[in-house]
Amino acid sequence: MSDALVLDAAAQDLLFREARTANTFTDEPVSDEQIQAIYDLVKFGPTAFNQQPLRIVLVRSTEARERLVGHMADGNKAKTGTAPLVAIVAADHEFHEELPTQFPVFPQAKDLFFAERPAREASSSFNAALQVGYFVVGIRAAGLAAGPMTGFDAAGINKDFFPDGDHSVLAVINIGKPGADAWYPRNPRLAFDEAVTTV
Repeated sequence: MSDALVLDAAAQDLLFREARTANTFTDEPVSDEQIQAIYDLVKFGPTAFNQQPLRIVLVRSTEARERLVGHMADGNKAKTGTAPLVAIVAADHEFHEELPTQFPVFPQAKDLFFAERPAREASSSFNAALQVGYFVVGIRAAGLAAGPMTGFDAAGINKDFFPDGDHSVLAVINIGKPGADAWYPRNPRLAFDEAVTTV
């Protein structure tokens, strides 16, 4: 079926078929230029009302890394402690403040749909999660590996890194070149007929 896609087979492998969640990394650094190139690519992924609630905190200092590792589940501490770069990805529940400039075709959406905090939290969490998916694929497009994780104390990370109360952590992503024994065995995926129906 790959010939039904415009994307060539090598790119399909890079982004999906051969791409895996990395558990170890080499010492090769990940530059700010690489991360900016990734962001400048994936920011074009679609979201509702063109909202852009994803916020990315790059954890580069030793002090911040130690704080973050303290919030990780035991099985994730070593991975987060040794990855070349770690990103905390979060949803900004005040994303609606940018809607008048980012969705100028309908600036009233800011107050019409998102005046109430519960609506903002639901929408920002969903759309930021979409953006996290784009971000992972963008990391792969840069020739890097991503190790996204949700095994952590979310309340602790929010308090430590987002004390304003307007952001909620969604995942912690280790980023870098894959190291030795980086991959667990590939887990199965549902077949087309198991996941897709036509009505």
